[in-house]
This record gives sequence, structure tokens and C-alpha cells, in this order.
Amino acid sequence: MALPAAGERLSPFHPTGIRTIMAPSKLPSGLSQAAQDVVSRYEVSEQIGHLLRKAYQRHLAIFSQAIDDPQLTAVQFAVLSASRRLGPSSMSDLGKATAIDAATVRGIIERLRARDLIELQTNPDDRRKVTVQLTRAGESLVEQITPTALRISELTMGELNEAERVAVLYLLRKLSAPDSE
Repeated sequence: MALPAAGERLSPFHPTGIRTIMAPSKLPSGLSQAAQDVVSRYEVSEQIGHLLRKAYQRHLAIFSQAIDDPQLTAVQFAVLSASRRLGPSSMSDLGKATAIDAATVRGIIERLRARDLIELQTNPDDRRKVTVQLTRAGESLVEQITPTALRISELTMGELNEAERVAVLYLLRKLSAPDSE
């Protein structure tokens, strides 16, 4: 398939997913023709990172509108939900289950602990090891919010039909799978 000429705009559904944003006369001088061709066809609004970020921003906006607890963020709920599913577990396991880095998980757990939603227990045999688990209040909050969280996922999918929903989830799982799998 031939790529479009410089200055030609494509439909967002074009197989290449490339749109032109810069006329050749506005490209920096000194670029090779190949580099100019690449730069002239790059449009940030059509890139996967940008589109994923916009979809996630939509999800976060829906979450903040739907959840009655203004102090609870979507990421905090993910940690609470994972903690409920895993039971007593390490911060590392919670980070893996939620795809959140260790430093961020630590901060989230501290904020949830300050609200008495999570408790930490130190291993008596190895004081470096800490177990995280939900408190009764945390358990209650997860049970209360989970139906709303399911509805938030539905709202995030918006007008997608069933086949599109299945496809989006399949493709996102495939993209987020480790390279070794």
C-alpha cells in the first residue's frame, strides 16, 4: 500500500493510521527526505499513546462523577479491589496485580491506611516483610462501590457495540501482555 503524498490527509480509519500535519516547506532543514516523509506524516492525535491517554482520561472523569466518595481515586479503588481478591499480600504483589510501580503503590497504601481502609502487618520473623490487607471498613467500601465500578466500565465503553467491546478488551490485553507470553 502506498503512503499518501505530503499534505494529503487520511481518514482515521486508513490502514496506516497516519495523517499529515506539516507541510514539507515547514520541516526543519537538514532532514533527509525519508526523515521529512516520516515527520510530515506524524500526528500526535492519531498515536496510540495519545488515544489511550484520552480513553483513560474519559474513564477517570466518569469514575470521579459516579463515585460518592470524593477522596477515593480510581487507582486507590483498584488497589482496594486487588487487595480484596488477593487477601493478605505484599505491596509487591499488589503492584503486580494493579500494574502500579512500587513507589506509587506505597503512597496509595499509606493514603488508604490513613483512612483506615487498609492495615499493614509486619512479619514477626522478618520485619522487612509487610503484609497488606483490607480492614472491615475497606471490605465494606469495596462491596459498596463494586457495582458502581462495573457501571463505570460500561459507561467508559460508551457507544461501542458488543463486538467492539470484546475487540477493545482483547486488543488491550494483548498489548499489555508481557513480551515473554
